[in-house]
Formats: sequence, structure tokens, C-alpha cells
Amino acid sequence: MGFLKDKVTRRDFITYAGVIVAFVIVQLLVNTHVIPYSLRGQLVPVTCYIVMAISLNLVVGVAGDLSLGHAGFMSVGSFTGIVTAMSLASAIPSPVVRLVLAMIVGAVFAALAGFLIGLPVLRLRGDYLAIVSLAFGEIIKDLVNCLIVGADSHGLHVIFDMAGTKTINDLNLAEGGVAIIKGAQGASGTTTISTFAAGFVLIMIALVIVLNLVRSRTGRAIMAVRDNKIAAESVGLSTTKYRMIAFVVSAAIAGAAGALYGNNFSQMSASQFDFNTSILVLVFVVLGGLGNMRGSIIAAALLTILPEALRQFSDYRMLVYAIVLILVMLFTNNPQLKALIQRLNPRFRKEAAADGE
Repeated sequence: MGFLKDKVTRRDFITYAGVIVAFVIVQLLVNTHVIPYSLRGQLVPVTCYIVMAISLNLVVGVAGDLSLGHAGFMSVGSFTGIVTAMSLASAIPSPVVRLVLAMIVGAVFAALAGFLIGLPVLRLRGDYLAIVSLAFGEIIKDLVNCLIVGADSHGLHVIFDMAGTKTINDLNLAEGGVAIIKGAQGASGTTTISTFAAGFVLIMIALVIVLNLVRSRTGRAIMAVRDNKIAAESVGLSTTKYRMIAFVVSAAIAGAAGALYGNNFSQMSASQFDFNTSILVLVFVVLGGLGNMRGSIIAAALLTILPEALRQFSDYRMLVYAIVLILVMLFTNNPQLKALIQRLNPRFRKEAAADGE
């Protein structure tokens, strides 16, 4: 048992070390101006999508629930994070402190949304859960479109405009006040405070939370519920409780990623967190391998940067992108390829055998 624990610890350490080495290399390339400006602008979004992939893998790969509305939690975190950072601009001059508070607030609100949505959704399974989670993701997007939020010396002013008849003038802001969210127009004029270093820290925090949760007694209970619900219930495990834990933790991490993402752009609208965004993150998870956090990191980074890196080859860009998608899927999910690697690498074969005990 101790041998297996050592193997798991070593594997997690390799994941942490790989992320640190990648950050150092990219930071050196940025400082030496090797990475072009167009790709430098993608660094923060890449870290956000990596965190999103890690969080969704907790639900899809570890808990075994198919969620298609994960972008909704990112949206909640994004707009609550923007409101937090903008409203505290005069009280807290430090952008680093404001960004940290924005990510914390985004995580808390997204976790609350995950809990409220999980109450009805997690009573379902399979296709039904996927469809209902998709509906809730779209509902969150529409609710954000109804928000008009501003801040002045008296605090926050919020209007929920279901009829679509209100404007920012109805906030009645005092002199010097600022409108932050303007209904369907979204948030504009946001001070960009997100950094690549903050994204790296968030990736490490997400990895520590998820990997330690998976290795814990709670994580084993979550996987037991995933593998056999009836057997789990027969030994006294609450299936709803453990699925809810995975869902809420995943939503909180997605909310923190959304806050980082939202504070990276001066303009943000709810339409950016639609069904396509949820599917994109799900693609990262599936191609990286269900339950494989390292694979999710690689898939998210590669498939986010690749379209921008190939922009100059516009005639062949999507062809290369499709080929890379196929190759990533083969390398991460092909049992024949894994068997070949085990035959070629005796050490890998021994570790795989140990993991299966």
C-alpha cells in the first residue's frame, strides 16, 4: 500500500514540476521577446482554459457526470470578479490584491451557483443530466444579460432588468461613479489586471485541490459512486452528497478561472460563455483523457495556442488543427498505443501493473 502511495505521490510531483518548468520556460521566452505579441496575449486565456479543463475533469472524469453548462460557472466568476475588482479600485490601489479578492469572490459565487444548480441536476444521470446542465448554463448567461451594475461612493447599485427597459442612467450613480455591467452589452472599460503569473498560481492551486481531493477518502467515495451507485449506497455512501462535493468544488475552481479571464479584457459579454465554450472545455477533457489532469493541461494549452500560432497559414490552419486533434486523441486514449509503450518501456510496465493492484 505504501509502494502505491509513493507511486501516486511521485506522479503528482511530476505533474507539479512539469507545470513549473513550463511556466519558467514560457516566462523566459516572453522576457527575451521570442514569443510574438499575438501569442503573448493568449497566455492568460490559456491558463484560464487549463484551470477550466482541470475543474471539468473532476466532474466528468472523476465523478462520472456529464456537464454541458460549465461555461455558466465561468461566467458567474467572470462578472462577479469584474465587479469586485472595479468597485474596489479606489479603496485598494494594488492590482494584485484586487485580483486575488476577485478570484476568491468569483469562486464563492460560482460555488453557490453550483450548489443551487446541483440540488435538482444531480438527481439525474446520463443524457438527462447533460441536457439540464446545458439549460442551466444558458439560463445563467441570460440572467447576466439582465444585470445592470454600477459603483460609486455609496457602494454598489444593482438593477435586475428582466423587461429590458432600464439603462445605466437608472442606477442614479453619484458623481465619479462608474457603470460596470451594462445589461446585454456586458462589462466594458474594465481595467485589465490579470497576469500570466497569476494564471500559473491558479493552475497550481487547482491541481493541489483536485489531486488531493481525488487521493482522499472523499475522492475514493466519489469514484466508488461513479463506478457502482448501488454498491456505494449499500455500504452507506450518500451518492448525492459526494457528487455534490465534486460539482461544487469544480464550480468554484471554474469561477476563479472566470474571474481571472474577465479581468484580462477591457470588454466582456455574457455571449462569450455560451454552449460552444462548454463544449470546447469538454473537448480538452476528452482529448486529454478522462481523469487525467496532466492530459487535460496539455490538451488545453496546445489546442488554445495552436489556432493563433497557425493564423499565418490560413489556408491550412483548420486542417492542421484537425490533425492535431486526432493525434492527441490517439496518444491519450488509444489502448494499443499504451500497450506498445508498456512493451517498449519496462519501467512504465511495472508502474502500470502497480497502479492496477
